[in-house]
Amino acid sequence: MRVRTNSIRPYCWPALFLMVLLRCAPSLMGQAQNSAISSPPLAAAQNVQTAKAPRPKPNYDERLIHKYTLPDPLRMLNGQRVTSADMWYQFRRPELLNLFETYVYGRTPTYKPEMKCHQFESSDNALGGTALRRQVTCYFNGKITGPQMDILIYLPVAAARNPVPLFLGLNFTGNQSVNADPAIKLGEVWNRETKIRHPAPESSRGTWAREWQVEKVVGHGYGIASIYYGDIDPDFPGGLAAGIRPLFFSPYQVGPEPDDWGSIGAWSYGLSRALDYLQTMKEVDGKRVMLVGQSRLGKTVLWAGAQDTRFALVIANCSGRSGASLARRNYGETVASMVIAFPHQFAINYQRFGQNHVDELPVDTHELLALIAPRPLFLGTATLDNWSDPKGEFLAAKAAEPAFRLLGVQGLSAAKFPPPDKPVMSRLGFLYRTGEHQITAYDWDVFLQFADKYLPPHR
Repeated sequence: MRVRTNSIRPYCWPALFLMVLLRCAPSLMGQAQNSAISSPPLAAAQNVQTAKAPRPKPNYDERLIHKYTLPDPLRMLNGQRVTSADMWYQFRRPELLNLFETYVYGRTPTYKPEMKCHQFESSDNALGGTALRRQVTCYFNGKITGPQMDILIYLPVAAARNPVPLFLGLNFTGNQSVNADPAIKLGEVWNRETKIRHPAPESSRGTWAREWQVEKVVGHGYGIASIYYGDIDPDFPGGLAAGIRPLFFSPYQVGPEPDDWGSIGAWSYGLSRALDYLQTMKEVDGKRVMLVGQSRLGKTVLWAGAQDTRFALVIANCSGRSGASLARRNYGETVASMVIAFPHQFAINYQRFGQNHVDELPVDTHELLALIAPRPLFLGTATLDNWSDPKGEFLAAKAAEPAFRLLGVQGLSAAKFPPPDKPVMSRLGFLYRTGEHQITAYDWDVFLQFADKYLPPHR
């Protein structure tokens, strides 16, 4: 029998379990420069048999797409039709969230331990006097020995007088990569191949500045905040013990249950906890915090936005399969490929819908998009990113429209797949941008236009 607890357990458990040694070891917490993960019980729990299977060859021929039928976002499991907003919020929305929790991303714990945050650096004269900078460490269980995340925040100088809306997202390579600002803390980052955490090198400053465009965002009147996703959960199979998820294990539990959350769920949880902090800042308009994410972090912001309705707007760029692209389309990366390559990112239950079983999945990603309605949602894709299936994202957006209309707003206004670089700026927006799997300066121009339309800063 599965036992759940509504209180956080002691940080270290009886020595009977190997996981305890890993959780309590300084090397695992990144205190030692060359520490590595080695956790046989927890790694085994991520379904080693599936991880060893060969990845299926991708299909890029639309003529080979098999026929599929999408579940109706407005029809409940008992067959009853959803005909009102009240029915959606009271019955269908909770039902869909439960299905995604059970079969895709896993269950996010409802209990939130008391998180403590400490601002360790600030400047009112950052980026040549154009911005305010704040750097904050948040401790997930309130203990400095426990899991923690650093939040890097830039705000326009106007925030000193009036709260501003803010973009929030996770980054892949450490906060220092977001901008070349020498004042940004050099944190510790994971090497996904070696499973070793090490101090970020000085040479990594600003290496992802193009994807973040901090000066452009701040100059446009918005704040922007970023968190290294590895602070929350390592992004590789077997890294479970070094992230936040074991904090919520039931007593004597040493591995995830079939519907426990994976890394995407943990990263999403981290975003919601960051919002908890941002809403305490007088410089930030806590009711207008917007999510932005790329690739697997695009999947993450979709799941975070679906669960946490406090996020006012969601932008998912090149989120692909298990993000915005329809799961049932066998084009580019597939569910079968994902559960082999990235089993740690999802609930163990998701693995049952791999090769030849995806049509049995009781939900599809158009219903994930529907869970964000009626808030503004923007999907970015790219012409050279067939692996992520841009057409599958467009079709998911079209299939989500009934939920947006039910809740009184326009869905995707484009009737046909748009040409490159012609953004669709309806409440459910879409961009098929020329280029590769990344966020570009042009993307940010469009993101800012979208935000200006629905959540403009006070000027």
